Amino acid sequence: MAQVQYYGTGRRKSSTARVRLVPGTGKITINDREFAEYIPSAAVRLDVLQPLEMTNTVTSYDVIVNVCGGGITGQAGAIRHGISRALLEVNADFRPVLKKAGMLTRDSRAKERKKYGLKKARRSPQFSKR
Repeated sequence: MAQVQYYGTGRRKSSTARVRLVPGTGKITINDREFAEYIPSAAVRLDVLQPLEMTNTVTSYDVIVNVCGGGITGQAGAIRHGISRALLEVNADFRPVLKKAGMLTRDSRAKERKKYGLKKARRSPQFSKR
């Protein structure tokens, strides 16, 4: 019989994470690498584990992630969003807990584009009177 899997897609800035939850022991694999190896910062790792801790499912599921684009922090945010969405497929009763913590909302903040005549998005060239 085929093993049951739950899918969720998370996005943050320019990062996209495809997350699979498989019943298991709590092992997390990101892009075929170990969780602690891929995300060295402990603070960012806690951020990724937040949805699992809130729903008390840390040791219930193995998390397999394929993530691309952006930097480590943006990818961590995308993984967190994907895990939250996959947990909703597992059990719809998790929705109020995750919604209250803001895990289901896609963080739409992104880098603003550079405008012509300016050095960056809003930074104007240095002014000199003479």
